[in-house]
Amino acid sequence: MIDAPTTGSDDGAPSAALAERVLAEAAEVLIIEASVDELDRTDAARVVLSGREVAELARLLAVVDGGTEDRCLCLGWPTILVLDATGREFARWTLHHQVAIRGLGSCDAELRDGAGLTDWLAEHGLTGSREVQRMLARQADEDEERRVQWVKAAPPDIVEAAEAASRRGTGAEARLADLVAQRYPDAIERIRALAAWAGFPPRHTTTMGGTPWYELAPERMLLAEPTESIFNALTSTSLTPGQLDGAAELFTSLEWTRLQRADIPESLRSLLIAHVKATGTDPMKFRMRHGYGADRIA
Repeated sequence: MIDAPTTGSDDGAPSAALAERVLAEAAEVLIIEASVDELDRTDAARVVLSGREVAELARLLAVVDGGTEDRCLCLGWPTILVLDATGREFARWTLHHQVAIRGLGSCDAELRDGAGLTDWLAEHGLTGSREVQRMLARQADEDEERRVQWVKAAPPDIVEAAEAASRRGTGAEARLADLVAQRYPDAIERIRALAAWAGFPPRHTTTMGGTPWYELAPERMLLAEPTESIFNALTSTSLTPGQLDGAAELFTSLEWTRLQRADIPESLRSLLIAHVKATGTDPMKFRMRHGYGADRIA
């Protein structure tokens, strides 16, 4: 069991000078690719540094003086243990999201070269941080591709407003809703257009899963419509597969079920069950079985 240090540097504001001063007194530095509560993990990669390598680490641990005035909620990793000539640990730091460090003062501090530190650690066999960075970069690319696809899925005459809403600009969603109302003054046409757009999320997934908040804008606009108008729009003529997807998502949303709005007309309910059974994703089928199709699906 690795004990916490008996002394530390957790008072006052973090500074690059403090990191240099502490490391100048180090005989060795042990870096473990684990959070502070998992330092004894046998499968955690670790490296022991001394001499010139400690000086290199000091350069890479330069921080923005003054700190962030906050502390990340996660435990952070890797963990850096600073040891004296007797092997006694006298400082313990943790890295957070490859961009900050904790333990240099009363709050976290931003690293001046987090990417450089990540690469340096990988060169010393600690590749976890770099792998996380690469994963996050892939996720960011996926998220951007999905955002672009969602904007393209919007009704053609509101694409510009959809673009602004997807970037979460101040008041952008309210402006989008106003534009939808202006461009589609007829309730049936408006609801059917929104239903088709609301069917986008269940058919598009990313590595990390989940639905971005902005993608639920069409559903939020549908929920603002009178129930009778929604049923009229979705039962008056045949629906496209996309509109069926959007209706299925609407009727299984927490907002719809929590408000206990009127029962779905039987003709529409049967159509949704058949559609989702035949073509729905596993999450869509799950929501159907526990929602509008609960009494029809064995």
